[in-house]
Amino acid sequence: MNNILNLLALSIFSSKGVYAFLLGSGISRNSGIPTGWDIVLDLIKKIAKLENEDCGAHPDEWYRIKYREEPDYSALLEKLALTPTERLNILKSYFETSEQDDEVQLKQPTKAHKAIAKLVKKGYIKVVITTNFDRLLETALRSDGIEPVVIRHHTDIDGAIPLVHSPFTLVKINGDYLDSRFLNTKTELGGYDSVLSDYLGSVLNDFGIISCGWSGKWDNALIETLRSSTNHRYSSF
Repeated sequence: MNNILNLLALSIFSSKGVYAFLLGSGISRNSGIPTGWDIVLDLIKKIAKLENEDCGAHPDEWYRIKYREEPDYSALLEKLALTPTERLNILKSYFETSEQDDEVQLKQPTKAHKAIAKLVKKGYIKVVITTNFDRLLETALRSDGIEPVVIRHHTDIDGAIPLVHSPFTLVKINGDYLDSRFLNTKTELGGYDSVLSDYLGSVLNDFGIISCGWSGKWDNALIETLRSSTNHRYSSF
């Protein structure tokens, strides 16, 4: 492991600006923001409550017995809300801080977010792709005096500074939790708009990719985009 980390550190140091991060929910978990699976379990509890049933200590097992299917983030949300705006209202509580969170400093940028901000400030990282809805990275960047160019929807791409000229660009491929256009059902995550797909393709082909905290379980369109990448100039980690 140490050899891999040393190789990665050397690659970033000697190839300034040629690597991009691909970040998933694992990067935010230590902040108190739940991962996709954590949200799945909590959504099952909400469904059980609506059914006036006790799902016990293992909500996923209760769900399999009750519905005779695997618990799926997309299907759960569709059971609880019919429109993107309604889903947004359900999910907001997972990302926004309460008074209790503030008291114990939860849902704040982690050491990882702050370290990424330092790398961005020094010019080592120019692009981050994230599946996360939260704004912890934006908060860490702004604390370091960096105002990111943020792509939250494919319509943002036309007005954005080209990657080659932008000091830093954050691509939130699934959207932002405060934007009802975000993507989180299986249908929505099954394919991207062609403009976003081409934009991601250019990042994947022009940069090496360092992935952290991303399971790849839900994001079928991103997996297919990664598979179609023809980049062989830089390593992936």
